[in-house]
Amino acid sequence: MPDLPIKDSPLVTPAGEPVGALPHGVTFRRAITHIDGRGSVCEMFDSRWPWHPDPLVFVYMFTIRPGAVKGWGLHKLHEDRYFVLLGEMEIVFYDARPDSPTCGQLSRVVLSQYDRRLMNIPVGIWHANHNLGTQDAVVVNFPTAPYDHNNPDKYRLPLDTDQIPYKFENAQGW
Repeated sequence: MPDLPIKDSPLVTPAGEPVGALPHGVTFRRAITHIDGRGSVCEMFDSRWPWHPDPLVFVYMFTIRPGAVKGWGLHKLHEDRYFVLLGEMEIVFYDARPDSPTCGQLSRVVLSQYDRRLMNIPVGIWHANHNLGTQDAVVVNFPTAPYDHNNPDKYRLPLDTDQIPYKFENAQGW
């Protein structure tokens, strides 16, 4: 018997915002890339923007190889604030906060060099970062607290955990 076609469900609004609900507290700020004959410039963070109340205290970058996943990770003391410089990255969220209106919710969002924006990940949300593209994804993180090398605020679960109702197909990582 032949496969029957399946109609797509809407993924974004006409304004380009995701249709599915994200974990309570996740916010975005669009970033404009200005291009001229010499190259481009894109402002990544400005404390004068009314986007996030916490100050800039620490910055680092990370990469993810094509097809790889970094996750599942959770922070109990600080938020992550991501900005994708290059590549395409899907972030999968699982809200484990018992007092959250989105507790138990699974959701996904894509950050990309083609639609740059800042995104925060509140405390208590499991998240995994999956490179969807064919080149390394290059991501800058502006967490709300500096990294504590002696006592990292990082909790992990394996990618194939039964505690989160999501499975990565053909992805490699931990």
